[in-house]
Amino acid sequence: MRILLVEDDIVLAEWLTRALAQTGFVADAIHDGRQAVEYLTDKPYDALVLDLGLAGCSGQDVLAQLRRQGHRLPVLILTANDTVAERVRALHAGADDFLGKPFAMEELEARLIALIRRAWGTEHTRFDFGPLSYDSAAKKFSLGERELNLTHREHTVLRALLPHSGRPLSKQEILDRIYADDTDVMPEAVEVMIYRLRKRLEGSSVKITTLRGLGYLLEHRP
Repeated sequence: MRILLVEDDIVLAEWLTRALAQTGFVADAIHDGRQAVEYLTDKPYDALVLDLGLAGCSGQDVLAQLRRQGHRLPVLILTANDTVAERVRALHAGADDFLGKPFAMEELEARLIALIRRAWGTEHTRFDFGPLSYDSAAKKFSLGERELNLTHREHTVLRALLPHSGRPLSKQEILDRIYADDTDVMPEAVEVMIYRLRKRLEGSSVKITTLRGLGYLLEHRP
């Protein structure tokens, strides 16, 4: 899952980016709230983590602008001013959840998973796509009764494809998720990941279809 983090504390943003990567998220960190709309236009994200105490352009202003422009992705607010009044103001402005600083990394991760799960249209920790299942709590894929033993990058690609079943995911979107910090990676690397995943899914009714010019689509063919 890909997260946009808007936090003007550079040290905290770098730490959060690394910590989220350890739990399977890919986080892009920016430090100026005015860049948020531009980033959300250029790349697909599953959630936004937004600090309210931004310099120059407050988190409240960023949130209001995003909602006015029709951005509906889940927004989790971070703030050191964890008061009832602040929570109410942020929720009325369009926030989906609120976390006061300091916070436990485990709670941030759990809240993000819950927000994204609701955005995908389910309250459950288990996602089923034909015989393919994903347990978001255990971070494991199963195919029928068999657990899939995937590499970290294979896991990231398959998880990216799963919530987008029904629409293709482009090579660039996949690259953005698994090689976020490496700008020199060639698109052929995605082809290798897709080939490996197809081998993993071989013999089942779940297929990864290539749509020329559009990308890859996860399909269930009973």
